[in-house]
Amino acid sequence: MLLPLLAVVGGLVLLAASADRFVFGAAGLARGLGVSPVLIGLTVVAFGTSAPEIIVSLLASLQGAPGLAVGNAIGSNIANLGLVLGLAALIAPIIAGHGLVRRELPLLLLATLGVLLLLLDGRLARAEGVIMLAGLIAVVVWMIRAARHPGTPPESDPGLAPPPPAATPGGLPTALGWLAGGLVVLLASSQALVWGAVEIATALGAGELLIGLTLVAIGTSLPELATTVASALRRETGMALGNVVGSNLFNLLAVLAVPALIAPLAVEPAVLTRDYPVMLGLTVAVLLAARFGAGRITRWHGALLLLAFSGYLVSLAITAPAWI
Repeated sequence: MLLPLLAVVGGLVLLAASADRFVFGAAGLARGLGVSPVLIGLTVVAFGTSAPEIIVSLLASLQGAPGLAVGNAIGSNIANLGLVLGLAALIAPIIAGHGLVRRELPLLLLATLGVLLLLLDGRLARAEGVIMLAGLIAVVVWMIRAARHPGTPPESDPGLAPPPPAATPGGLPTALGWLAGGLVVLLASSQALVWGAVEIATALGAGELLIGLTLVAIGTSLPELATTVASALRRETGMALGNVVGSNLFNLLAVLAVPALIAPLAVEPAVLTRDYPVMLGLTVAVLLAARFGAGRITRWHGALLLLAFSGYLVSLAITAPAWI
């Protein structure tokens, strides 16, 4: 038990430190390139923090367990919306900006509904995986083009306005160095923390189902959690929300597509009747909160998101079969 405990403690310490440097580098990259921090959050940061989900999905598919990839992707999205975004909003109210409210959040909802239509027949084929990956490429290209021409005056949309160009000591190379180094340590510390937590849970008698539905899904969301919280602490709230929205898009359109490309997979009925409705409901809730909250996700919204996530975990404990 000593080594897993050390992995958990050390992972938490490195996670916090690396997330701060990762956000520092991402903000510096946005300033150096003269683009919006939200765009960096939606693309570079989102893809980087989604790396654990992509790796888990790929390994699970190669090892003949594609169902784990489906559960991991949907569970991670639920954790991103309920736990990650809820905690970040509690730390500092999040200013979504007109672009996120009018473009990216509705796009996330549209992608969630589109993937649901593909899953309704209880399976995910290779052709559907190709469609999802093509959709991801189109989404990224569209977001970059839209961010370059937001159509909203910067003063009325502070979350999307490009930051002042000179703000990071050392310039663009230093920002890239912090970004790359922070991401490597972020992923390594997350893996150490997940390993230690799983070892401790197993030693205490928790079953594989409970570990998979909670520790694996939450564990692969740790980079998003650390990065989003660090963004909120640095008052980079646009990047915080952009990270969550971008990560969920990557999870839906890339993490779910990977196992389908390797081999067609069956989707368990519980995914469609229990887990997917929760993810869809949280997506709608965040969109409505930002839409009718004047572009702000307040602390009250954050508390409600955390409460909903806690209720989901409790429902898993009640409705799932024997844990042990």
